[in-house]
Amino acid sequence: MADIRTRAPEVAADPSEGSSTPSPTTSSATVVPANAYQPPEDAALTVRGLDFFYGKKQALKGIDIKFPRQKITALIGPSGCGKSTLLRCLNRMNDLIDDTHVDGVIDYHGVNLYDSKVDPVEVRRRIGMVFQKPNPFPKSIYDNVLFGAKVNGFKGDGDELVERSLRQAALWDEVKDDLKKSGLALSGGQQQRLCIARALAVEPEIILMDEPCSALDPIATLKIEELMRELKEQYTIIIVTHNMQQAARVSDYTAFMLAGEAGYGELVEYGPTDEMFTNPREKRTEDYITGRFG
Repeated sequence: MADIRTRAPEVAADPSEGSSTPSPTTSSATVVPANAYQPPEDAALTVRGLDFFYGKKQALKGIDIKFPRQKITALIGPSGCGKSTLLRCLNRMNDLIDDTHVDGVIDYHGVNLYDSKVDPVEVRRRIGMVFQKPNPFPKSIYDNVLFGAKVNGFKGDGDELVERSLRQAALWDEVKDDLKKSGLALSGGQQQRLCIARALAVEPEIILMDEPCSALDPIATLKIEELMRELKEQYTIIIVTHNMQQAARVSDYTAFMLAGEAGYGELVEYGPTDEMFTNPREKRTEDYITGRFG
């Protein structure tokens, strides 16, 4: 894999990374905090001690979380708890906002993504983003899919890449005879799958999805959810959602976030989705999942 850094590496991998067994404590009798769960799978990303600020206002504090490879992790919590801010930290999209800064580490293949030697453009190629509202360009379906790949220097067979990406996004059969048609002419659900195809065309390892179904009808939502389950065979997916049923249906792991009186978001509980939705360890988690607040 090509290096995302511009110079020689100086950041060492976490010596605990890659362990197949959780080891947050040395004593089996010690209770692991609800927000300190460690998935047994290899990590695609590991966040350690992450603080994020908009100017002087702190939006995230002390986030520690390991996102397992080729799994779907859902970030849930009420509005304003920092879910989308955390998601955008994972591929440095927040760098594009003035007067923000990050403390802590996001480890990707042994490299801190916020190291000064890391190229943020390459980070965003490897960690793609699908936004809440479908945002196809005012171009043909064909050109929409190829756009990011061309920006990143793609010189290969465009026809093959477009077909492969559209097939991966479960859209090929619906548009294969209309590739010159404007992407803006598609339905909302088709536009979102087109945006997913565009993200896949640059061959990322991780796909971030910020409420990808919030603007879609139930049928289009189910298609996106089916697509996510297929894509996790090849990609790691991290999704922000306000839809508890969606989180329960599609995710393997769920992280519940909450902002307290101080206003910054913190990780309250993290674990396998089926366990969290049937037997949450934190009362705040149970209250949110069951609709008592949020």
